[in-house]
Amino acid sequence: MTEPATLPIVRLRPKAEARAIRHGFPWIYADELVTDRRTMALPPGALAQLEDAERRVLGLVTVNPRSKIIARMLDRDAGAVIGPDWFAERLARALALRERLYDAPFYRLVHAEADGLAGIIIDRFGDLAVIQPNAAWAEAHLPDLTAALELVTGVTRIVKNGSGRARGLEGLPEETVLVKGAVAGPLDVPMNGAIYKADVMGGQKTGLFYDQRDNHAFAGRLARGARMLDVFSHVGGFALAALAGGAASALAVDSSAPALSLATAGAEASGFGARFATRQGDAFAVMEALAEEGALFDLVVCDPPAFAPAKPALEAGLRAYERVARLASALVAPGGYLGLCSCSHAADLAQFRNASARGIGRGGRRGQLLNTGHAGADHPMLPQLAESGYLKALFFRLDGGGRFSTPMSFTRRSCAKS
Repeated sequence: MTEPATLPIVRLRPKAEARAIRHGFPWIYADELVTDRRTMALPPGALAQLEDAERRVLGLVTVNPRSKIIARMLDRDAGAVIGPDWFAERLARALALRERLYDAPFYRLVHAEADGLAGIIIDRFGDLAVIQPNAAWAEAHLPDLTAALELVTGVTRIVKNGSGRARGLEGLPEETVLVKGAVAGPLDVPMNGAIYKADVMGGQKTGLFYDQRDNHAFAGRLARGARMLDVFSHVGGFALAALAGGAASALAVDSSAPALSLATAGAEASGFGARFATRQGDAFAVMEALAEEGALFDLVVCDPPAFAPAKPALEAGLRAYERVARLASALVAPGGYLGLCSCSHAADLAQFRNASARGIGRGGRRGQLLNTGHAGADHPMLPQLAESGYLKALFFRLDGGGRFSTPMSFTRRSCAKS
């Protein structure tokens, strides 16, 4: 615990936009802060008081001189003391929202800045919680955070998942360790009428993607009696929801054998084993092979990894999303449904929607856009931080196709009132 009187002061440059900080933007970039020798000597994760160029106090921040995001706002009260009580207050507020939303303790408990805990992700799996401390200050304060987490939620098992791109940008090592309790194997996670298997020690991210819960449910509504294809399926996210919704069959495609093994275990635990199959391989190659085989499905959903995680990758990422849409649309039966997803921060909704529409059109198909989905309410968005609203899901109903079909186009005029 660091007493406010001992904290160093860091200051915005004269041309930095202090107004955005006052209005709730939580990040200060390296070119916005005075980076004198004293500031650059601060250890990653250090706490400091932030002032504007006129020396007016803006709040309490954490500083990492090694990161492009050199400071993150923690508290508008510059005199706040970061310790168990401070963490407990924020965790209690986050918990109250999730308990109102969900009947069972399976959800994202903390969604970083949107829940007032910069760079911290916490997913809950019953009596077990997985913490992703993706910022240096979170790593430094992990003991206080875990103590408060136990006190507020009553979890008895805690895993620290220290993997992913965000930790690398903060200069943190990759490691996944069991902080408290024991984990014997994959966990059962009830969701949308199915049982998912989450590998919290060795799986991707925290072991399961709760953010797609509502989009899984929408796909389930389209799935009654359908032949379903789930591409980039991970542990069977859309496939199991579709089977729970009454799909006649579901084929899950992923490059990861362990993920498909978990998907199969989930299907069997849910009672769907006889209607579920998997196909391991590169998703693009598998879709091309299925088209050559003449395979058609009534519902196809593609949920790829982030093709555009940052602005330098945007153009290539949009081309990849277009290609996914083109290949997937060829596998949709006439009158069938296509779901396309993006978790890329750099590609906004309009860019992703247009790339998807181009791909569908270049695949010789036309269709209706039925639904635009986002992350569930356990992944709240901080309005001032666009990055906190990263997930997009588009669901289309496609026509019968044909070489004379014209590409769809989403422009400003398409939003005009008639």
